[in-house]
Amino acid sequence: MWWNIGIVILTFLAMEVVAWFTHKYIMHGFLWFLHRSHHTRHPHPLERNDLFFVYYGVLSTFFVIYGSEQQDYRFWIGIGIGIYGLVYFLIHDVFIHRRLRLFGKTQNTYLKALDIAHKVHHKTTGKNGGESYGMLWVNTKFYKLAKSKNK
Repeated sequence: MWWNIGIVILTFLAMEVVAWFTHKYIMHGFLWFLHRSHHTRHPHPLERNDLFFVYYGVLSTFFVIYGSEQQDYRFWIGIGIGIYGLVYFLIHDVFIHRRLRLFGKTQNTYLKALDIAHKVHHKTTGKNGGESYGMLWVNTKFYKLAKSKNK
């Protein structure tokens, strides 16, 4: 049981590294034509960028399906990817971008720092020159900004 929980936690943490790398080098690289929709205002509820979410959802599902008979490491990797996807959706799409109006304003320094970092990332509307590519890890400079806004 502890081994399985460890796999889920390790996969979840590894997904932050994967998300950062994918966002910086792939989404802002050769797949910019898909990600660009996320950096422009539009009236549509969906955007081409959502295909990345679908990709990781399918990946998670395959791991769960192919590992479910024995409930081996593949199953637990799929669960870790799925949990990361759920947290990503809640933080990025619901809390930061307000695609669903579930959360109000927060006084939580960490959540404010995430929001500030993401807004800084979106100041760059082009493929190059951005910063803050992660989803859960936040540079300390954004914590300082968030703390100063709490005063």
